[in-house]
Amino acid sequence: MIKRAYESAVLINAALEDEAIQTIISKIKETILNNGGDLRDVEDWGRKRLAYIVKKSKIGYYVFFRFDALPDLVPVLERFYLLDENILRYLTIKLTAEALEQIEIDKSKQTEIVEEIDEPIVPSSDNNKSEEENSAVEQPIKTDSMED
Repeated sequence: MIKRAYESAVLINAALEDEAIQTIISKIKETILNNGGDLRDVEDWGRKRLAYIVKKSKIGYYVFFRFDALPDLVPVLERFYLLDENILRYLTIKLTAEALEQIEIDKSKQTEIVEEIDEPIVPSSDNNKSEEENSAVEQPIKTDSMED
C-alpha cells in the first residue's frame, strides 16, 4: 500500500493546564509515529474562542497535524480521539497534491511577512523639512457655491 498525506485538525479542551494539553499533543504524535506514520508538520494555533459552545466549552485549543501514513492509521487515530474525553472535536482529511502545494505557498508567504516585520525601521527624512513646510496649513479652496 502507498502512504498518503493527511491532515488532522483537533480541538482540545482549553480549560486544561498547558502541561496537560502538551501531553495530549505528544500522545497524538506518538500514535501517528507508532503506527507507521511520518509527521510532516504540527501547527499549534493555541487557544481560540469558539463560534458556538461545544461540549459546554466556549474556548478551544486548536492543533493541526499533517502526516504521511497508510490508510489503516486513520481509524486508529480517530479511535484515540474518540476515547479521549478532553478532545472536543476532530476532523481528518486526505490531502491532495494541490492542497500540499498550496500549503507550501502559504508557508513561504508567511515567512516572507515575518522577514519583513523583522527588518529594522529606518527613520524617515521628514525631520529635515524646514519650519515653513511643517507649519504650512492648507487653505480651503473657495468656489462660487461657497460665497452665497
